[in-house]
Amino acid sequence: MNVKPDFSKNANAAQTAPAFLSVWDMHAYYGESYIVQGINFNVHEGEILALLGRNGAGKTSTLRAIARLGDPQVTHGEIWLDHQPLHNMASHEAAVAGLGLVPEDRRIIPGLTVEENLQLAQIVEPIGWSLDRLYDLFPRLGERRKQEGVTLSGGEQQMLAIARALARDIKVLLLDEPYEGLAPVIVDEIEKTLIHIKEQGMTTVIVEQNAVRALELADRSVILDTGTIVFDGLASEVLENEELRAEYLAI
Repeated sequence: MNVKPDFSKNANAAQTAPAFLSVWDMHAYYGESYIVQGINFNVHEGEILALLGRNGAGKTSTLRAIARLGDPQVTHGEIWLDHQPLHNMASHEAAVAGLGLVPEDRRIIPGLTVEENLQLAQIVEPIGWSLDRLYDLFPRLGERRKQEGVTLSGGEQQMLAIARALARDIKVLLLDEPYEGLAPVIVDEIEKTLIHIKEQGMTTVIVEQNAVRALELADRSVILDTGTIVFDGLASEVLENEELRAEYLAI
């Protein structure tokens, strides 16, 4: 008889470092659909966490719930960032508190140049990275600063979306499918950027269908299955565990 693998001993594993972003007993719905079913996990300052799972597992919903977007609707639970409770905040308040979400569709604003997209993000105080620092991080954006943002290539739009998040004084960068539709060489470039900003102290949560690339980048991983956490541990453990990858990531 086949027995379903049990990775629960790793789920919500205790960490010795203090949590920087904490999600506690979070439940969320789309209408009557119970999408996020009482999950708990921590993200530690300066680390990259890969939030993984099959399609429909609840990854993007979890990211949107953390960002307080209102869809899905969070009905119970707590979200804390650097000792601040986010769970009663509106999305704009959570953004001011330090969350920077880069959505899957990037949301580049039509009619605005690259530089205007970045300047718009800096209207809200406190300002994060300067334009010069962002152009050093993304030289292509510096070369195209006067070009309308929506006319950039897909990879360049992703760079602009990340740069726009960093233009504010964020504490945690939330990335939803940042590699989607991008050539491997562009993915390499974005990964180098994420490693660089990690070295600057940035904390990052990445949701990504390309699980192997995300795991190779990340320090730790949380794996979701139908709205619940089935693994919480080192990313290297997932890469080394064929059974776990096959059961929950189909790789």
